[in-house]
Amino acid sequence: MPPSRIGNTGAGPHTSWNGRLIGLVAVLVLVNFMVDTAITAPLLVLPEMLDHFGTDQAAWLNASALLAGVMWAPLLGKSADVHGKRKVLVLTLLISCAGALLCAVAPNLWIFVPGRLLQGAAVAALFLSVAIVREMCAPRIAMVVVGIVTSGSAVLNIASRFLTEKLAAEFGFQILFLVSAVVAVAMAICVRRTVPESLVRTPGRIDVGGALLLGGGLAGVLSYVSLGSEFGWTAVGPLVLLAVGVVAFARWFLVSSRKPDSLIDVRNLGAPLALTLLVLVLSTGSYQSMLQLIPLVSDVSADQGLGYGLAGQGALALLLVAPGIGVMIGGPVAGVIANRIGPAATLAGGIALGTVGTLGMFVGVSQFPVAIFFALLLGFTVGALGTSGFNMAGSLAPAERQGIVSSLVMVVVAIGSVVLNFVGAAVLKSTTVVIDGEPENSGTGVFSYITIASAAFAVAAVLVVLLVRKSRVSDKSVSSRS
Repeated sequence: MPPSRIGNTGAGPHTSWNGRLIGLVAVLVLVNFMVDTAITAPLLVLPEMLDHFGTDQAAWLNASALLAGVMWAPLLGKSADVHGKRKVLVLTLLISCAGALLCAVAPNLWIFVPGRLLQGAAVAALFLSVAIVREMCAPRIAMVVVGIVTSGSAVLNIASRFLTEKLAAEFGFQILFLVSAVVAVAMAICVRRTVPESLVRTPGRIDVGGALLLGGGLAGVLSYVSLGSEFGWTAVGPLVLLAVGVVAFARWFLVSSRKPDSLIDVRNLGAPLALTLLVLVLSTGSYQSMLQLIPLVSDVSADQGLGYGLAGQGALALLLVAPGIGVMIGGPVAGVIANRIGPAATLAGGIALGTVGTLGMFVGVSQFPVAIFFALLLGFTVGALGTSGFNMAGSLAPAERQGIVSSLVMVVVAIGSVVLNFVGAAVLKSTTVVIDGEPENSGTGVFSYITIASAAFAVAAVLVVLLVRKSRVSDKSVSSRS
């Protein structure tokens, strides 16, 4: 069905920097900062939450919001294409606000977890921001703005991390959810007032059944991966989640391949977009797992004789801040470079940097200056791959499908993060050693962990070479026709 133009902002797409564009970017950066307050900030006070609810089920508190985000993403992405990106972004922020308030007043875990599931809708704010940018900006400037929007909140996250811990210590962990709710409402108002509604929409209906099947299938399988190690791989609960997830996903695939108005047209997904998503699921999972490893090795001293350890070699706060600085720089730089060489080649460059950064951590886990450098490089990779991934996927989709395609990028990022983090954690757990009566991650486990991440980047490198070749062939074909 052809797209329709609905609404009018009174101006065409931005072709250069101006006051309206700067205001738009500022609002969208703050929107993505809200995502961090909703998804990751509460994890800084995970021990306090476990004590408050009298439970040791950290996995439910840790994974529930991100897994819910995977479930929300396809539905909200498609809704944005049909009903308008601004409208759905405002709705997303309000749903997240409701979830935060529920978490703040939750008397027990049975109320808290549904609140986190509602808060998971905040994940959609990131890809909806990207879709808005790609609609409101001309392609060349859009690539740079996407980099700023997806990475600019990193500096706010660095500063807020210390404030978050201080607020929680002073007023209890509930204050973090109240802050998240206030930020979400404030951003909803800002978006409503400063962001024009979509000019391009796709007439049609929302395949709610397909969205529930796809989201439920993904959430079920990823829940099994996330929770199986804690509850037992053969326990009834995780196995039920896995079975429900597999059945739902299989049913969605069969139905969507036959329906003309399906949530995702799997028949016409296209090799370039499929390759892009495969590259992202491997690379983002790899660098996220490496960023999870850095705090683990920073708490161990080299004097323990494990073959790794950074404690006592320097300011550990600098090691934890370095990736955030890299993210903040990497996103905009990737956008600028993409204007010169294209998003596919920029994505390939990000994969190369990530591979180097991961391999460098073989030395970095025992040498503090080396760890700082490669942590910064990995952070740069995070920003570059995030920007390049959204730019590449967006360039392969028509204007009326930007919402759903951007949501697919978010889904594969979450899948990669959950799966590779699980694999790494399983390797570390299976190779622990006892030092002075305390279990510690062995050198074998740590170096095997890095090897797995390096292998994932290597496979992504092969796939991205194929993607670059296909992109060049496609560009030549378009040039010859013109």
